Amino acid sequence: MAAATTVVELDTDRPETWLDQGYEPLFAISWKDCYEAQMTAMKKRFERLSGSLAALDRLARKEGVTAVECLDDVLPLLFDHRVYKNYPLSLIENRDVGRLNAWLDRLTTVDLTTVDLDGVTTIDGWLDALDDAGMVVGHSSGTTGKLSFVPRSNVEFPAWRHSYYESQRATTGVDGYTDPVDTFFPGYRGGHQMLMKMLTLFHIPMAGGPDHYHTLYDHGISSDLLSLAGRLQAAEDRGEIEKLGLDPALLAARQALIEQGKRREQDIEAWFFKLFEAFKGKRVKLGGSFGDLIRTAKSGIEKGLKPEFGSGSFLISGGGMKGYADAPDDWEGFVRDYFGVDTIGMVYGMSEVVSMSPRCSHGNYHIMPQTIPILFDRDMNMLPRTGSQTGRFAFFDLFAQTYWGGFISGDQVTIHWEEDCGCGWTQPYLGPEITRFSEMEGGDDKITCAGTAKAYNEFLDFVAEG
Repeated sequence: MAAATTVVELDTDRPETWLDQGYEPLFAISWKDCYEAQMTAMKKRFERLSGSLAALDRLARKEGVTAVECLDDVLPLLFDHRVYKNYPLSLIENRDVGRLNAWLDRLTTVDLTTVDLDGVTTIDGWLDALDDAGMVVGHSSGTTGKLSFVPRSNVEFPAWRHSYYESQRATTGVDGYTDPVDTFFPGYRGGHQMLMKMLTLFHIPMAGGPDHYHTLYDHGISSDLLSLAGRLQAAEDRGEIEKLGLDPALLAARQALIEQGKRREQDIEAWFFKLFEAFKGKRVKLGGSFGDLIRTAKSGIEKGLKPEFGSGSFLISGGGMKGYADAPDDWEGFVRDYFGVDTIGMVYGMSEVVSMSPRCSHGNYHIMPQTIPILFDRDMNMLPRTGSQTGRFAFFDLFAQTYWGGFISGDQVTIHWEEDCGCGWTQPYLGPEITRFSEMEGGDDKITCAGTAKAYNEFLDFVAEG
């Protein structure tokens, strides 16, 4: 991870090119030396989107913002997590894809009124139609009871792909463009949920093609099922599921998914053990949550089964210990030893930001300059860019070109501004402890927006009109 000597040009007209020479030049310069270019690029992004992005225009008028010159100017314009799911739930329940499309049209500069929705009656069908029209819309998993739809387009796709590949190279040393590796992922084959979409878009080509990408299940995960998961469960608990009037085929698919979920641990174990034999001595890339990998390792140890993969095999993972309370203290070492891999690569990211932050050799996540980090305290006051600060993570994403890149996340992080990480990389970095506010507070994460509450709530009402 030695610093590179190449000097990267930060073209403020085209920040999507900042990563073109690889991650090394970006991690060899100080964030202080990038700041002026970041502010200029952010100013230009606001100027270019003004007048063509309905949601941004409405919020800017409400907040009285006519120009963006510095971070203070952009704070009232940061979207929070409600924006991308601020549609009437009835649109999902009634499969009113026309109005959903009109709602999303307010959040992108791409003209969605031209999307062919003739005969489309499902959420999956709507998202397929958007793909065909040049969008790459992904959505959240719906754990809050409502899907968030991020209006990304093909304009962002090259930078998104490049960031993904460079992040893997930074955290593992493996170049996905030139060094394809057979890949295991213990999940679904695809879908429009953002993680599934990213795996389909990036991991299949990085594996060397579909035949080299091995998943637990050969089918995708339905957005229609995810969009109604909470409502269906509540109706079932009340014995009123038939009152929803849903397509019987959708209910049958849901039941099949439930049955599949009940045997998932056994399926993963059998699947992994089969791959252990088929890929003995071969170089592989492993994916999946650490919970899944730890369960497999423990079961394998009990059964006397241990993989013998080839040299250079590595693991890309994340998700922490969600749903798994009995993890070994050194769970990374436990997984590394059992699967016989030298490298575990990890990145920090979220659906709403294009760029990834790779984890370095010292366990920290370094933020590339195309993402301008912002940190708030609990009262939504911006924290200083000095020392180490802990608060709510927000950002301005310079890779977002057809939608607004300012976003307030639900993550509590610690940002280190002094660029003193022992790995040698520069730029602000996040410590390994990242927590969701909703988990800390035992429920939905309520944000008091950086802008005035009245203006922001009126803006949300505008977005929700669809």
